[in-house]
Amino acid sequence: MSQTLVATAPPPPPPPRQPRRWLLTAGASAGPLFVGTFLVAGALRAHYDPLRHPVSSLELGAHGWVQHASFLAAGLLTLALAAGARAALRTPAAVLIGIWALGLIGAGAFTTDPVSGYPPGTPDRPLHATWHGALHDGVSLIGFAALVAACLVVARRSARDGRRGWAVYSVLTAIVFTAGLVLATLAFSGGGALGGLYQRVMATSAWLWLTLLALRERTVARKRADGAG
Repeated sequence: MSQTLVATAPPPPPPPRQPRRWLLTAGASAGPLFVGTFLVAGALRAHYDPLRHPVSSLELGAHGWVQHASFLAAGLLTLALAAGARAALRTPAAVLIGIWALGLIGAGAFTTDPVSGYPPGTPDRPLHATWHGALHDGVSLIGFAALVAACLVVARRSARDGRRGWAVYSVLTAIVFTAGLVLATLAFSGGGALGGLYQRVMATSAWLWLTLLALRERTVARKRADGAG
């Protein structure tokens, strides 16, 4: 008796790998953690004026480890965001966000120099930068540039994809961040009047943008996964 062989169709390919939503969730927590830490620490620190002194000055003093840890934790969480968003963004934006994250880690690893008279007894402007203070400023500046570039890259892609709201928001974030950086730098060079305020506006604008970006990409990833299922 002859047997009839029935061809079996190959199994369908697995759905395309989606960005890991837990990475995006971790990335979304970086901003609230960092901003909340410097707001609370700045309010509790004696002789520290949040309107005048930079966030990095919270690395100095007896409880400086808190700000060191905040920089490191925010940097690692933002690296998770960059990894989780890479497949979704498909642009250099994820790489630029990763550079910003490495700048945060570097800022946490290298202690800043005193500025604007904090801690008490130090001059408004240091006469000589230490090696770790110079590295702190250098890696921070690289991270700042990467963040602005990431905003502009996302703006361009959003405009191309018809997301005009995100395009405008990303450009505005780049403008506010850059203006805050320039104003804060000038203020710290002249003794620090309102330098802390300008820097906090700058930092908050960046972290808000990154948090909303992470939440947006997490929503997109969830919808794609539900559709594939």
